[in-house]
Amino acid sequence: MSDVLVEVKNLTRVFDVSVPWLNRVLERQERQFLRAVDDVSFQIRRGETFALVGESGSGKSTIAKMIVGLLPASGGEIVFDGERLDTSSSAAMTRLRSRFQMIFQSPFASLNPRWRVRDIIAEPMHAFATVDGRRATERRVDELLELVGLGAADAAKFPHEFSGGQRQRIAIARALSSNPEFIVCDEPTSALDVSVQAQILNLMRDLQDELGLTYLFISHDLSVVRHMANRIGVLYLGALVETAEGKALFDAPRHPYTRMLLEAVPDLEMSGKTHSHVKGEIPNPISPPPGCTFHPRCPYRFERCPNEVPKPVPTDTGEAKCFAVEEGRI
Repeated sequence: MSDVLVEVKNLTRVFDVSVPWLNRVLERQERQFLRAVDDVSFQIRRGETFALVGESGSGKSTIAKMIVGLLPASGGEIVFDGERLDTSSSAAMTRLRSRFQMIFQSPFASLNPRWRVRDIIAEPMHAFATVDGRRATERRVDELLELVGLGAADAAKFPHEFSGGQRQRIAIARALSSNPEFIVCDEPTSALDVSVQAQILNLMRDLQDELGLTYLFISHDLSVVRHMANRIGVLYLGALVETAEGKALFDAPRHPYTRMLLEAVPDLEMSGKTHSHVKGEIPNPISPPPGCTFHPRCPYRFERCPNEVPKPVPTDTGEAKCFAVEEGRI
């Protein structure tokens, strides 16, 4: 059995954002395409948490949706436990699909307001036939509610009777109901109060240890990622610019964009580290800069940056796509 559970190879997603055909003809406009995910590759090992971070619009959620099958990929491969998801038969996909689930960002939008909690959590059990019989299903729902810190009596209630943190616990229970090995967490705490965020994150860590889960954790909050991730991938304009072990990335970031993000994090420990704002803005993804897309904002740019696309180069902590790193200038 391979140590790698999920492998993403050269994943790409392009959206057609052109105006309607008649408008293009009358206004003599060309079709426009947005490259939301640009040739992204990474691996997730069994039992670890791999995090994807980056500013809004960097492609984090698009990658998450492609991995779980909510969006088709424009190119590349997604391999789950040795099987390609895009070439599997429908029967194989049904079997594989029960092994991975997703926790969505909003606990208010991801739960059906017309269903009782019992039916929400039991839905994956019915879809994948993981539990046989009504009594067994009810027992399993009660077990899951207690596992996430709620009570069996909550099964008869509707989502509107719960707070945001409690709703996210219900969403976690639903994700666990098909007995998955891999869970994609798309900013699961960003819609919650700070005090509740810590409770949900600790719950997820405990469940990972208890059930042997593997996480893909999507977030823009670096403090959350530091608490959760074993390894981290940094996205910029749809491309993965750096990957590293979690602690190493925070201690010794290599890519200039990673350094910029970390320097903008408030120094709550008052250690005397330099603090600065993120400089510049993300370019228009429909017409990105040539060469290295980060070069308009990069303090280390030189003549190669606008003319060549950098390739991943090994670093002490992982790898980075940067000519300055490649030439040893940073």
